[in-house]
Amino acid sequence: KGITIKSGQTHMQKYMGPLLDKVANGDIDPGYIITHRLNSLEDAANAYKTFRDKQDGCIKVVMRPNG
Repeated sequence: KGITIKSGQTHMQKYMGPLLDKVANGDIDPGYIITHRLNSLEDAANAYKTFRDKQDGCIKVVMRPNG
């Protein structure tokens, strides 16, 4: 009772450029959030299921099918 919850969107045009510059300069390393890496598109469906079901500590999946 008596609780109000409000939210809003981030102003991405304002923050995206400076954040990307910090990543490019090495000031910020977002790589710590990547928990799974894939090199094959055949693994995509299983990776999605792992992420969806929050299995194996999956937070972020990066797919590089040609790399």
